[in-house]
Amino acid sequence: MTLADLCAELRNHFEKSKYFGKFRIQGGVIDLSDLEYDASIQDGQYFRIVGSVFNDGVYQYPAAGLVDETFDGAVWPMAVPPAVLSLLDDINAWLADPKVVEAMSRPYQSESFGGYSYTKASGSGSASGNTLTWQSQFSARLNRWRKIR
Repeated sequence: MTLADLCAELRNHFEKSKYFGKFRIQGGVIDLSDLEYDASIQDGQYFRIVGSVFNDGVYQYPAAGLVDETFDGAVWPMAVPPAVLSLLDDINAWLADPKVVEAMSRPYQSESFGGYSYTKASGSGSASGNTLTWQSQFSARLNRWRKIR
């Protein structure tokens, strides 16, 4: 799971501002020198690229390894709270747990035949009450940051 995935789920990119215009990525690095002084992006700060053919997404400045292009779009400097980054780490740790991977890979909620019985774990807070997902498992913490459109 990436920060971009989490922000999309939350419908919240924690943008400080949005700068529209023509941007150039050359040598795998985006040129942000034309941004206003108050929009300068600090080392380690996250930002979002929107409107690019190859590079739409969330990156940490200075981003390297981008695909070279010139595009008309936007760059959104972000102010991601440390608690959201911690939540992302917790979600990724949960998704990497072998027990969770096994439970999520089973196609049935429960089954029984002969002397065998199996019941798949369900996430608390799930809308349907019977589906184990990272969204249902972390719903209480996600809701704090969720934006309603």
